[in-house]
Amino acid sequence: MQLIDAIKKERDHVWQGQWPKRLWGWMAVRVIAFSAACVPIYLSVSAQNANSTQGPAAAQDTTSWIRINQLGYTPQGIKVAVWCAKTPAPAATFALHDAATGNIIFQTSTSKDFGAYGPFTHTRRLDFTKFQRPGAYYLSAGGSISPVFRIEPDVYKGAADFCLQYMRQQRSGFNPYLKDSCHTHDGFTVYGPMPDGTHINASGGWHDASDYLQYVTTSANATYHLLAAWRDFKPVFTDTHAANGLNGSNGLADILDEARWGLDWLLRMHPAPDHMFNQLADDRDHRGMRLPTADTASYGRGLERPVYFCTGQPQGLKHFKNRSTGLASTAGKFASAFALGASLYTNIDSQYSALLQQKAASAYALGVKHPGVCQTAPCGAPYFYEEDNWMDDMELGAVMLGNLTRQRALINQAMQWARQEPLTPWMGADTARHYQWYPFHNFGHYELARTQPALQPAAMSYYRQGISAVWEKARHNAFYRGIPFIWCSNNLTVSFAIQCNRYRQLTKDTRYQQLEQACIDWLFGCNPWGTAMVAGLPANGDFPQDPHSSFSHLYNYPVNGGLVDGPVYGSIYGNLIGITLHNGDEYAPFQSSLAVYHDDFGDYSTNEPTMDGTASLIYLLAAAEYEAMPTSFTYTHGAITRADTTRRQLALVFTADEFANGVPVITRILQQYHVPASFFFTGRFYRNPANKAFIQQLRHNGHYLGPHSDQHLLYCDWNKRDSLLVTQEEFCTDLLQCYHAMAQQGITRQQAPFFLPPYEWYNDTIAAWTTALQLQLINYTPGTLSHADYTWPQLGKQYRSCNTILQSIQAYEQQHPAGLNGFILLMHAGVDPRRTDLCWDGLDKLLQYLRQKDYDLVTLLELLRYR
Repeated sequence: MQLIDAIKKERDHVWQGQWPKRLWGWMAVRVIAFSAACVPIYLSVSAQNANSTQGPAAAQDTTSWIRINQLGYTPQGIKVAVWCAKTPAPAATFALHDAATGNIIFQTSTSKDFGAYGPFTHTRRLDFTKFQRPGAYYLSAGGSISPVFRIEPDVYKGAADFCLQYMRQQRSGFNPYLKDSCHTHDGFTVYGPMPDGTHINASGGWHDASDYLQYVTTSANATYHLLAAWRDFKPVFTDTHAANGLNGSNGLADILDEARWGLDWLLRMHPAPDHMFNQLADDRDHRGMRLPTADTASYGRGLERPVYFCTGQPQGLKHFKNRSTGLASTAGKFASAFALGASLYTNIDSQYSALLQQKAASAYALGVKHPGVCQTAPCGAPYFYEEDNWMDDMELGAVMLGNLTRQRALINQAMQWARQEPLTPWMGADTARHYQWYPFHNFGHYELARTQPALQPAAMSYYRQGISAVWEKARHNAFYRGIPFIWCSNNLTVSFAIQCNRYRQLTKDTRYQQLEQACIDWLFGCNPWGTAMVAGLPANGDFPQDPHSSFSHLYNYPVNGGLVDGPVYGSIYGNLIGITLHNGDEYAPFQSSLAVYHDDFGDYSTNEPTMDGTASLIYLLAAAEYEAMPTSFTYTHGAITRADTTRRQLALVFTADEFANGVPVITRILQQYHVPASFFFTGRFYRNPANKAFIQQLRHNGHYLGPHSDQHLLYCDWNKRDSLLVTQEEFCTDLLQCYHAMAQQGITRQQAPFFLPPYEWYNDTIAAWTTALQLQLINYTPGTLSHADYTWPQLGKQYRSCNTILQSIQAYEQQHPAGLNGFILLMHAGVDPRRTDLCWDGLDKLLQYLRQKDYDLVTLLELLRYR
């Protein structure tokens, strides 16, 4: 109690006795622990309402608030809160306080006053990005103080896995949360070429939200996000559940188990090459709240539910019809999920992988044959997913199938789709119909840019176009909110943040990073209502307690990890059918004509968790956790010689000086396998007119090009490494001459921050001189014989055949627990004519082996995560 009294005294002193009531109502302050060094770790916060002590009346007494990301902030990341007020107050500066002592440890100016937003008349951004010390803190500004939050590298740790709880809870068929089965009689066909009422096995998959309809539209998109999350961010995921979702382990990450649950259902919905179904059940499901295991909604055939065949024509069994025009929107989603699944299951279950590849091809063919949108079907109500675009789906299907089968024609077709829909149309707009432009961001642009270096500039320019359109709206308000408040606005927020994140990671363009982080912060409390939008996350925060869900409303079962729909325009809320608030409105002071949000099970428009939004959120949270993970590089004499050994990535590096005889073959094979690599050439190589075409081809294909010195000098004695053979002036002059030669080829120092020394021989002094030039010295990872591919038989014992070299790589991979993780695998792009056994002729065998072992081949920029 002495510590709590001290905190209260300090804060009362700071605020001259004006202690905001809502803070102590929100904070059930308890001291968690002191470290061994007697440093307080943090104060935890209860799950009380973040805005009031005793409901709306108390909240109305407060006129200003500080909204934060309740999950916290990473030390190296963007750190911004928003001060918002209903009356004028001096807020030109703000302070960051130690949570245990109340002491001010950082103070700076706030942003300009952005003025009115929603219920507020004054809003300012509080940017404390420069402060990076881990710990527990709170902010003060303009007479208000924030809740306590953490700055730590692990604030996103486990968040993606946490949200998988909701996906498991949404399972149809066997439901691991209820430990019981539901909807096992699905279903009977409608609209198909077979007689209506024909039974097919369509059990499985996920319920779409708090109703129990199931759609390929959302399920295929969710499956894709889960598969992509595992592919892109493997280290963040754990294995604590069996394939059926019950506690246990099966040797596969839980996210891959969940993705397969989706894939298995999608396979049932595409049972034959010319048969494709789009929907299971319809709005006759909306008959009140009940658990899925007690579903009694009747469709006239006992417990069977209707399965809608894809016809490409308008559908709707009763009063309302959709506006379907083709099959491509659904076919493309099938194709992309199947193709990505096939690539990831190649080494896990080869028969399953082959089946997925076959289904991807047949689904894509249907999309090509029947262009247009295949919307979900209404029945007795006017609501359905009004998807109006399909080229984005076919683009993604084409690029994933093209990468899988190595068919260049499919990659070209994907790029044609991309050119026809460069911008996801809702971006920059004020409104859209329900799911009109879906998926809410185009993963196809990212996949083209990620796997086709030559297409990256164009594909990323399309991403930038969409981001810029949103930024033009967002930059005028303190929350950086440029996303329309349409139904499922949180889903749009997640998708847009993913687009910003993938754009930044591929291009290294950080100009929109604050906008990206503002979207994440919005989801976890930096919004007008001061609440997180994910059930149960963070555990000690303000999050949806009364979502529109039978699980929570009828039985108080938490729907942990579920992302709720999010705020909608006041005009949308006022025109929806069947909404009634049952438990008052604890956020009443923060509602406005701009947007409303209710934590009340009666509001299905803002507070209903959705399966597809949660799957997208899992990808976003995995990206955030992955980026914040500590990277452990290996250094040898000051040079990086290996990247993070926990990540299944490696970089192929090729060097050349006087010989270039391998460049054409290497370039062709890398292009054939869509593999990026890194090349280090000397200045005289760059200046040689005979090499210009090679260099420009490598640049065009998106490979990294860096310096290998100018004249290929030997820097230090072979036997006495500490004995330098060059002066610092000679070293610098030579290296800068190489950069000058690179500049003549259009390569800047900013594009080439890594330097690989000639002969791969250097010492600590060379590393220090490199650092003084604001460059990073790198060298190959020792342990294999890859670098010996330049030797020729007359060198005697030094000679190594290509077969010996390949065996050494394979042996290292098999004999070391981390395999080739983080490897800088060096080879030569040109060798002396006396060598006739040319290892680049077998480069395809090496690439096939590395792919079989599931390595992600990246450039040095990606491997070393250079920013």
